[in-house]
Amino acid sequence: MIDKRQFYINGEWVNPAVPRDCMVIDPSTEDPCAMISLGSAADTDAAVAAAKAAFPGWAATPPAKRAEYVRGILAHYEKRDAEMAQAIALEMGAPIDMALNDQAACLPWHLKNFLAAFEHMEFIRPHGTTPGAMIALEPIGVVGLITPWNWPMNQVTLKVIPALLAGCPCVLKPSEESPLSSMLFAEFCHDAGLPAGVFNLVNGDGMGVGAQLSAHPDIEMISFTGSTRAGRAISVAAAQTLKRVTLELGGKGANLVFADCDANAVRRGVKHMFNNSGQSCNAPSRMLVERSYYDEAVAIATQVALDTKVGPASLPGGHMGPVVNKRQWEQIQGYIQKGIDEGARLVAGGPGLPEGFNRGFYVKPTVFADVVPGMTIEREEIFGPVLAMIPFDTEEEAVRIANDTPYGLTNYVQTQDGPRRNRLARALRAGMVEMNGKSRGAGAPFGGVKSSGRAREGGHWGIEEFLEVKSISGFDVGVAAE
Repeated sequence: MIDKRQFYINGEWVNPAVPRDCMVIDPSTEDPCAMISLGSAADTDAAVAAAKAAFPGWAATPPAKRAEYVRGILAHYEKRDAEMAQAIALEMGAPIDMALNDQAACLPWHLKNFLAAFEHMEFIRPHGTTPGAMIALEPIGVVGLITPWNWPMNQVTLKVIPALLAGCPCVLKPSEESPLSSMLFAEFCHDAGLPAGVFNLVNGDGMGVGAQLSAHPDIEMISFTGSTRAGRAISVAAAQTLKRVTLELGGKGANLVFADCDANAVRRGVKHMFNNSGQSCNAPSRMLVERSYYDEAVAIATQVALDTKVGPASLPGGHMGPVVNKRQWEQIQGYIQKGIDEGARLVAGGPGLPEGFNRGFYVKPTVFADVVPGMTIEREEIFGPVLAMIPFDTEEEAVRIANDTPYGLTNYVQTQDGPRRNRLARALRAGMVEMNGKSRGAGAPFGGVKSSGRAREGGHWGIEEFLEVKSISGFDVGVAAE
């Protein structure tokens, strides 16, 4: 079994102040695969103190030099990308092909986009026409970063890299469910030569290290990705010290499918829903289908679910892996049963383990048709491979159903009608709208509205979240030019 009980603090791997062992479970087998330690207040305080001591020097480091360190992190990832994929597959169950090509690959994708945006950032610039009036962008200070288990490298990269580029030392608390990939990332930071204290990692749970970071007086900002419930708790804890809080939370994405969509739209939407075993906050978990196309869409979705294979993370291939742990599996089972009890029509999947499995946290790819707005499976984030299909008659009705949710992360549109796409892009209340399977583009911000939080991660928006705006008058521009 892998032993990873140390923390990375002030440029060194150190033993916990008060050891508190925690098993990491392989969700494909339910067997323990690693041992970590959960941090105490003493560990959190040590990491924050190291970051605080590093702040003046790191903030004063020229931007070009900070970018050089970040490129060093990328260089070490590129030498060990297969190792990163193995860690992710083991800790949270992503099939090894997906772990390499999608999960681990988030690191180079986001890192390169941050570097591209960073090249064009002006950290001090004139404001208006008043001589000597300037705007400066300055690092906010020491930041606490709390990341989830479902896309571990995606979220670590979206937080650590912009913090470093902005000039902010950080303390990372990865999920105790998927800590191995983050500890490997810490090795990349160390091997890239980051100055001591600039990057620190303390493992822990939300009630421990997470709460300690949220309330710590020397932390200027918390960046959190996770559940809406936890986001509310962090906001309350952080309020006492008036720190900045950026939250990327849950979602209940609506996928609006019109009768004139392309032939692959439904299949694409169902596969997207089942990607990562449904454990994505931006999953298109509600498929709203124009009534004239509804029966055909249900038949297509049913067949996609039936064709979706399930298997362990260690095997290559385009199958769906397990969900992360027993608690998650049981919660998803409860939602599936709730859908049946409330009268939705189960057309694929259902409760229990898939055929051929008696171990592992595997869920049947599940599709419900004839879901009525207001049903539990239509309202609540399930975070598993469960699709709810709903018919609609008019564009206005589709928008009303889509927007009638506490969440507002990502919505989707499938139609060949250009003017309709443009109307829907503006009418849907979400931080992101993706249409006809098109990417939002390199460096586009990721984030939502309402109970999905209001963080904007990625590109220059992601870097700016870690910067303070300072307004200056009487600046001697001639001296600055020298």
